[in-house]
Amino acid sequence: MPKFEKKTIMKRILILIFGVAVAAAAYAQTPAAKPTTGPILTWEKSTHDFGDIQAGDKVENTFRFTNTGTEPLIITNVTVTCGCTVPKGWPRDPIVAGGKGEIVVAFNSLGKMGKQNKVVTIVSNAVNPEGATVSFSANVLEKKASQ
Repeated sequence: MPKFEKKTIMKRILILIFGVAVAAAAYAQTPAAKPTTGPILTWEKSTHDFGDIQAGDKVENTFRFTNTGTEPLIITNVTVTCGCTVPKGWPRDPIVAGGKGEIVVAFNSLGKMGKQNKVVTIVSNAVNPEGATVSFSANVLEKKASQ
């Protein structure tokens, strides 16, 4: 093999190694740190399982949270994707840093059957996106006939 081809091949190999090293270094970067200022919505428990319920049953759960951030938390809305789920109440006033609050969510199983998974979205000024939803599940069974 002539010297010219060896040098070209060697340059290409070095460029490839350099490219792989740069890509590996970029991939290995640590993820961005979580925000240290602002309101942070931290749930006591962000999921709830009602277990087996009868078709037509109305159940509700209270989701409790703490503002573990450094600024007041303001909840502007609580939304659901189904008319069978209703957010019955949430704090309308700002929750100070360290303050606690709760959101009550009701589920009407009328017309539902089988495993149900529902997500409730909390619209707020919280800086942590993982605090924006809570969810619940239920297994709706056929209503037993009266005896």
